[in-house]
Amino acid sequence: MSTTTLPPHVSSSGQARRAVIATVIGNGLEWFDFTVYSFFSVIISKVFFPTGDELTSYLLALATFGVGFVMRPVGGIVLGIYSDEYGRKAALSATILLMALGTLIIAVTPGYAQIGLAAPALILFARLLQGFSAGGEMGSATAFLTEHAPAGQKGFYSSWIQSSIGLAVMIGAGLGALLSAWLSPEALESWGWRVPFIVGCLIGPVGFYIRHRMEETPAYQGEQAPDSPLREVIRSYPGKR
Repeated sequence: MSTTTLPPHVSSSGQARRAVIATVIGNGLEWFDFTVYSFFSVIISKVFFPTGDELTSYLLALATFGVGFVMRPVGGIVLGIYSDEYGRKAALSATILLMALGTLIIAVTPGYAQIGLAAPALILFARLLQGFSAGGEMGSATAFLTEHAPAGQKGFYSSWIQSSIGLAVMIGAGLGALLSAWLSPEALESWGWRVPFIVGCLIGPVGFYIRHRMEETPAYQGEQAPDSPLREVIRSYPGKR
């Protein structure tokens, strides 16, 4: 009886499907957190940024939301280098843990009324952490999926990244709408807004478990990472920086 051996750079269909699941869960968690933060930004402004002026408090909450995007390029560079040196699986395992940690900090941090300036400082740190991990997530997840994808289906497999974003936004907004409809304004401001972040904390370990058990991509296993990935990019692709 003869057996068929896959080339070293090709994943089996089962591995490719598991890669999609592992990537969708982690990337979806990232955008789920972003969505629920923006959905409850008015409440977050009251809990963590009370200034006596509602508009100022709201702008501070939005500015804290925005710093996550500032950290994305930093995370993309640092975690991208880590991905090239230690593997896609290692980088994706790190990004989901960092994202879950940022979510946990937001979920459990007491308000300004309880701990003063430490409250907005912790929320700022959590958003920086989430932005950093999100920057590394996108590039590593794209490489992970395309390197696991069967021949001729790289575009289809990488499209799951964008699909997970839409799904996560819908789930986050839907959960926010349900909580707003079921809970009184007092309950929502007291504890209800934290529920989606707690849900995100629970998703994180599940995603880490799935990613940690995934096999490294065959393409990465068959290549020798450069000594300095960043220097290699600058030297070899100067016009695409």
